[in-house]
Amino acid sequence: MIVLKLGGSVITDKDRAETLDGEALDRAADAVAEALADPEGSLAEGLVVVHGGGSFGHHNASEHGVSTTAGTRDPTAVQEIHGAMTTLNAFVRSRLLERDVPAVPVHPFSAGHRDADGELHLPTGQIATLLEEGFVPVLHGDVIAHAGTGATIVSGDELVAELARTLGADRVGLCSTVPGVLDADDRVVERIDSYETVADVLGESESTDVTGGMAAKVRALLELEANASIFGLAALEDFLAGETAGTTIE
Repeated sequence: MIVLKLGGSVITDKDRAETLDGEALDRAADAVAEALADPEGSLAEGLVVVHGGGSFGHHNASEHGVSTTAGTRDPTAVQEIHGAMTTLNAFVRSRLLERDVPAVPVHPFSAGHRDADGELHLPTGQIATLLEEGFVPVLHGDVIAHAGTGATIVSGDELVAELARTLGADRVGLCSTVPGVLDADDRVVERIDSYETVADVLGESESTDVTGGMAAKVRALLELEANASIFGLAALEDFLAGETAGTTIE
């Protein structure tokens, strides 16, 4: 079973508020549909899709000063962030449904919460059942209830890590705007087995991002038992076919 994240900066124009990159989303949807069409392929045991916020979620969260740790008790802020993400989620699902991918929504705001220590709690019984019934659950970065803090952001990367652990994913893929984790000379690092080996080349995202950028992605993936990869959109078909793509993290 595979958990695939489509980065928000891949499927949206992250520097323009609430702007979809329709061409990139179509390419991603084509790749998913093609992989699912093979009954004996790498997706035979199911696929969960998670997408980031891009110019939809990140823009609204930044406007209201909300992050994974900084919360809000303003219902307007919650509605605007969550509303933007459900809009993007509808775009993603519509592209998949047009290609006969049985995509269905799972909204983290209505499913999970953080406790007072900030730990994410996301029940996955619904998602496991949807997989068993042949659906492709599509989750997204979202605003989420946070004990003692009001509501904070749950990132797509956090969701990927939680889903991989609780659902027992075999492989995890993060489709990004870069072909993998890049070294100081902009070459793809083929394999990462410890954070220290790449700490000096990992920086923050250049676009508005309230969830930590590449450094946070690598840290989260290193903690997983499942094989993980970070790759660009051009390598999505290879990843879904079970081939090596981008940077392997183990």
